Amino acid sequence: MMSLLRWLARWPLPRLQALGAGLGWLTWALSPSYRRRLGQNAVLAGLSPAQRRASVAEAGRMAAEALWLWLMPAEQRLGSRVRWQGAEWVDQALGARQGLVFLTPHLGSFEVSARAVVERWGHLRPLTVMYRPARSALLRELEEGARARPGLATVPAALSGVRHMLRALRKGEMVGLLPDQVPPQGQGVWAPFFGQDAYTVTLAARLVTQTDALAVVVWCERLPKGQGFVMHFEPLGETLPAADDAAAQVTAATAINRAMERVIMQKPEQYLWGYHRYKQPRGQDVAGSESP
Repeated sequence: MMSLLRWLARWPLPRLQALGAGLGWLTWALSPSYRRRLGQNAVLAGLSPAQRRASVAEAGRMAAEALWLWLMPAEQRLGSRVRWQGAEWVDQALGARQGLVFLTPHLGSFEVSARAVVERWGHLRPLTVMYRPARSALLRELEEGARARPGLATVPAALSGVRHMLRALRKGEMVGLLPDQVPPQGQGVWAPFFGQDAYTVTLAARLVTQTDALAVVVWCERLPKGQGFVMHFEPLGETLPAADDAAAQVTAATAINRAMERVIMQKPEQYLWGYHRYKQPRGQDVAGSESP
């Protein structure tokens, strides 16, 4: 299997993304649950039928280009494939030795984002990203190889990982996480996301408020026909409350969700609407109270 994946990863990016688009439609056709969830989530956000159809192919392209990225030789760079918008926000924060929290939704080529950031700024400050290991042994092998890059550190979604990120921010370094990823029970609050309550991570706000870091929303747009990517950066746009009580956590999570909605709707067909965003963690009531 690995030999096949390595062979596919050497394909030109336009051809690989075209294959991915086809696989995206195949997944949609073969999985009623995926098809239903994608449709429900997209309708909730107000997408048109054309945008919903486009999102099916874009999800497949994302998976295919992840393979290309993960198996890219260590010495190979993204280079001119990446264009930049709003990079001055990062330059200013690093110049002031201020920590940076990158908030990246499941939008566009989000796997490319960390690699692009490290290529541009990793020689100035390292980037630490939090991740959950894939259940598949093959996927874990691919992910671990892809993330073993100079200037890029990975930490588990656990208390040890949180401590590592706090230390990095206090040293003026960069950290990144996916704030629209459903957290484990007890590590989130219920906050609206496209009009429906979603269990939302509280860690993103804590990292910002406990270290006075700058929160920057970043997303990587996929250009058509394998032409490359555009990295977009913009400030969060809202001040997060520093208090750690339940009401403040909900206020902060709601503000972060609003920011995610704002950037998602800039290119809604590239969001992973099939992601189980409204999942109820085990032991967590929808109303927000834990089950006995």
